Parts: sequence; C-alpha cells; structure tokens
Amino acid sequence: MSSPSKTGLFFGSFNPIHCGHLMIASYMVEYTDLDQLWFVVSPHNPLKEKATLLADHHRLAMVNMAIEEDSRFKSSNIEFKLPQPSYTIDTLTYLSEKHPGKEFVLIAGSDNLPTFHKWKNYEELLKQYHIYLYPRPETTPSQFDQHPAITPVNAPLITLSSSFIRQGIRENKNMRYFLPEKVWKYIDEMHFYKQ
Repeated sequence: MSSPSKTGLFFGSFNPIHCGHLMIASYMVEYTDLDQLWFVVSPHNPLKEKATLLADHHRLAMVNMAIEEDSRFKSSNIEFKLPQPSYTIDTLTYLSEKHPGKEFVLIAGSDNLPTFHKWKNYEELLKQYHIYLYPRPETTPSQFDQHPAITPVNAPLITLSSSFIRQGIRENKNMRYFLPEKVWKYIDEMHFYKQ
C-alpha cells in the first residue's frame, strides 16, 4: 500500500500573488517532504468591507497565471464554495474527505502562532494535521513554539508583501520585477490597484 501523497495547503488572499509567495512555495516542495502545494485562495469576506481586495475570480486567475507551467503547484478555489466566513479547520476537513489519498499539511507563517489559540477548533487542527511554519519578520514567541505538530522550516525570510506592491502601484512605481511576468501584465492591463 502506497503512502498518501503529502500536499501543502498555502492559504492567502493573494492580492496579488507575488514572487515572495512563489519563493516560499518553491522552498516548501524542494526542501521538505511535500509532493505538491496548493494555493488556497481566500474569498472576500462578505462581512468585511475591503475596497483594496480584488474580486475572487481575478485573484484566482492571477494565481493560475503564476503557476500554470509548474506541475508541483495547483490553485484551489474551494473556499469560494464553502460557507462564509471560511475557517481553516472546516476547509481541511472538507478536503480530507474529498481526497482520502492525500495527506494535507498546513503551510503558515510564524506570525500566526501568537494568535493561533483564537483559531476555530485549534486543538483539533493540531491533533489531525501537521503545520509547516515558514519564518516571518518580527515574530514573537508563543505557547506553540515547541508543539509536536508544528515543524519550523528554515525557508529564506521574505519581507515582500502584497500591500507593498499595491502601495507601489498606487504611487505609480514600476513593480514588474516583484511579480510573475503574466501577473504584472494582467494587473497593468486591467489598471488594478491604481487608486
């Protein structure tokens, strides 16, 4: 009996997806035991007014453009179809039931740990799933630092953020080298993030 394929789930709004996201994803599949990584695009929360958040289908389209030639990566719009607001534990449970041949691993930034106890059913999450933690700047220590379900991964520290890119575009800066080429062209042609 073959062991289940290990698939990392990288959640985010990807508004927009940028080279930093791809570097982390690439590190995860090259330097850990993951076979594949899925970019799980978070939907717009209807309870929150987020003027800077592009429509779900645009953000998903950009993820697809960024990863289309790489078989290690896949996009997922699963949270668009689940009840809102979406909780990580519910998404993981749903995916595990739908794909029994896969072992899902949560990819998270170390800055999530100090507030991890506020996540829905966090104890259950730690019991059922493994978390691979990539470093984020200015992370404070937390009660979960030594938890057996959490594996810190020594990925390069990436400080590039989507908000930095959006701000640069608003200020009329040329941000093309921070983004995959097709994503940059799409943003430019669609005049996204201009105001």
